[in-house]
Amino acid sequence: MRPLLTALVATVAMVSAAAQAEPFERTEEREPCAAHEPMRRPFFGDTHIHTARSQDASTQGTRTTPAQAYAFAQGAEMMIQPWDGEVGQRRVQLARPLDFTALSDHAEQLGEVHLCRTPGAPGHDSWVCRVYRGWPRAAFFLMNARYSYLSGRWGYCGDGGQDCLDAAGTVWKEIQDAAEGAYDRSAACRFTSFVAYEWTASGGTAGNLHRNVIFRNDAVPALPISVIETGNTASDLWQRLDMDCVQGTPGCDVLVIPHNSNLDDGLMFQSAVNVGEAIGPAEAAIRARWEPLVEIMQHKGDSECFPGGATTDEACGFEKLPFRNMSGSTSPMLASLSGADAPPDRGSFVRTALQEGLAIEAALGVNPFRFGIIASTDTHLGTPGLVSEADFPGHGGAGIPLAEGDVPPLVDIPSFGPGGLAVVWAEENARDALFAGMKRRETYGTSGTRPEVRFFGGPELAPGLCEAADSIEQAYATGVPMGGQLDGNDTRPRFWVSALRDPDPGAAPLQRIQIIKGWVDDAGDTHEVVHDAAGGDTGASVDLATCERRGSGHAQLCSDWQDPDWRAGERAFYYARVLENPSCRWTQHVCAAAAVDCTDTSTIGAGLEACCAEDHRPTQRERAWTSPIWVGP
Repeated sequence: MRPLLTALVATVAMVSAAAQAEPFERTEEREPCAAHEPMRRPFFGDTHIHTARSQDASTQGTRTTPAQAYAFAQGAEMMIQPWDGEVGQRRVQLARPLDFTALSDHAEQLGEVHLCRTPGAPGHDSWVCRVYRGWPRAAFFLMNARYSYLSGRWGYCGDGGQDCLDAAGTVWKEIQDAAEGAYDRSAACRFTSFVAYEWTASGGTAGNLHRNVIFRNDAVPALPISVIETGNTASDLWQRLDMDCVQGTPGCDVLVIPHNSNLDDGLMFQSAVNVGEAIGPAEAAIRARWEPLVEIMQHKGDSECFPGGATTDEACGFEKLPFRNMSGSTSPMLASLSGADAPPDRGSFVRTALQEGLAIEAALGVNPFRFGIIASTDTHLGTPGLVSEADFPGHGGAGIPLAEGDVPPLVDIPSFGPGGLAVVWAEENARDALFAGMKRRETYGTSGTRPEVRFFGGPELAPGLCEAADSIEQAYATGVPMGGQLDGNDTRPRFWVSALRDPDPGAAPLQRIQIIKGWVDDAGDTHEVVHDAAGGDTGASVDLATCERRGSGHAQLCSDWQDPDWRAGERAFYYARVLENPSCRWTQHVCAAAAVDCTDTSTIGAGLEACCAEDHRPTQRERAWTSPIWVGP
């Protein structure tokens, strides 16, 4: 290994160890939080939300401002499309507010959209802006195609694109002001906002290489970095973030979260320097620094694992889409041209990336895919945390636009869903504490419900923690939490996992806890296995006519577990997956409310045909995925 790379890897390792041993660094001035828990608590949030400032959201009728989105996250009621003048025809509100939110409007075209929407602004009367205002869905395709296939900006952006850059600065300031206005800097620490955006790149024809960029505090660059500045390589994004944020803005720190990868055409976990090629040693180390987390689920499906081949895990069938890139939901013609109608690529899934990371680490000495796990919504309505299955209003984006007209019975593409939530274990609900939790990967994702999940591992972890009154104190003292690394692998580690069901009476009981192991053998081949660690088949079911759940489950589950197939010297990861009893998907809630009986065609009203389609999934098992714990040299 080259000396510079060796030093970088050693530095990353020391920083990682210090992050686990020391309290988080405080970088901002604010009142101390009255509620501070040294043993940490789970905070529920959403890190992937688009408002009307995103071009795609605005062209499908979304009018939500950043300030309104933050208010919604804290429990405010809000109107959404379709619109009758200034009145939204639907109203939405969270039953349980979020603890934190990071709005992630697309950096691309922030300025272009602002000019088109602002009378008297440069370019407002250009033909492009007239199309945007008069035929917004046509403008969606026109404007995105322009930036996908041609360099530079529209002529109406002025010399060097400066008018659009200036306008982007205006919107970026609005986003920052909204985050500051929502952030509770008082001792109550009720809500935390993060300044953020989405960098929206595509590989191949329409492969998703998108990343969400989240800043630690209010020290941020003058402008968000878009694909127009970087091209489609994430390595250029990291370099610009280093230059504009870490090196160029005092007090600035940032992390990058790869977007739900199921629609990436198999490209997300390949090289970010030369897309489609293998990852080299320098990129592996740099990637590990910038991307500590990955989004495992959102409204466009689940990316944990894909059934088939070496993957025999039956729970991998959860929320899978039938296409492999972003054009699959647009039209049959585009799907065929882009190859979206082909089966998804196994390399598009997080478990495969975690396994590949072990193989790369064995070969190069550093793991580029040491990902912590989160989930989020990717809503394009500006509605953070809107994950209820029972009254899902759709999320837009690649789904069904509802700018005007009647609302169809099934308000989104049936294979899409409400999405999930990001959970961070932290001492308090403040930016520094939450950001530190994300950096050390002490996170988990859920499919929308709110179970409380702990996961620890270590060879010194004491047995019997499920019964111990001081289990958390012992676990932190003798092991590492989810997201941690166990250095050395000569002693069989012990794992402790605990789950409490979502306290909402409408949530399903727990069914089981599973521990998923991935490892690389001496030949460099990767493997996986799923172990049941607690609970099991509860025999629970769902009445599809009423969506009433039947059968019993668990209010809590706990396990003190060791790998029965552990081998000294093995390089492996372990993560926990918590499954709830079956419940209705959002589509079945609609079908049941409409009294659809698939044996009686007279009950299948217009727009409800998908209720009786062969590929309709009426039920699901809500779940949570912890960040892994890695074991190895």
